[in-house]
Amino acid sequence: MKLNIALIQMDIVFGDPVANFQKAERLIEEAMRQNPEVIVFPELWTTGYDLANLPDIGDTNAQETIDFFRTKAKQYNVHFVGGSIAKKQEDGIYNTLLVVNQHGELVHQYSKLHLFQLMDEHLHLKAGKEEGLFSLNNYTFAGQICYDIRFPEWMRTHVLNGAEAIFVVAEWPLPRLHHWKTLLTARAIENQCYIIACNCSGSNPSNVFAGHSLIIDPWGEIIAEGSEQEEIICGEIDLEKVKNVRNTIPVFDDRKPNLYKS
Repeated sequence: MKLNIALIQMDIVFGDPVANFQKAERLIEEAMRQNPEVIVFPELWTTGYDLANLPDIGDTNAQETIDFFRTKAKQYNVHFVGGSIAKKQEDGIYNTLLVVNQHGELVHQYSKLHLFQLMDEHLHLKAGKEEGLFSLNNYTFAGQICYDIRFPEWMRTHVLNGAEAIFVVAEWPLPRLHHWKTLLTARAIENQCYIIACNCSGSNPSNVFAGHSLIIDPWGEIIAEGSEQEEIICGEIDLEKVKNVRNTIPVFDDRKPNLYKS
């Protein structure tokens, strides 16, 4: 199966959900000119990293954002890997990735497992516990959020459970751009899967973000890459290539999990 992917490399308006929803609406309309089957948003795109104010500007049960993607999915007949948002629940606030299919159905929610202490996430957010696996068009994918890519065992777990492509949504800073590209390429090669990574652009009071959203094939070859500016990056993936690569170098047949110990 081939899929045309559009990555919304958004310059997020810090702490202003109203402005970000308005911007998202415009960028979706622009992205649809490329006829994508899947549109991807970055991490915390409705609020940015305005962590201290999330109790006021977060989305209760993610309902406003879910309704937004449901409406747009049915309007444009497109799937959304809807980045992540600050989801307010009774027990705290979660950094939650949303997946909505082309029929406007909520397919999956994944809350970030690994909280990034250098940006004080652990002081404001609760860590998720669920896995990132989800299905679109009867194919298995996974969603991961930013810091998760530094944990290869977590991403490998999803591939062992069937994922043929991993969507990564992020607010990755510019000073660590080399890490972003290197880690994502390594995750694609070692897991013999597509990596579809949507970062944000722009800055907030504490960080400048890297942009450079990427679509990487199972050989580690870059199909599409963004600049550092707000833009829409498009590329096509072919899931048959995953099977071909895995047959060429049968890594998964040669694993020795009984000898892998922590």
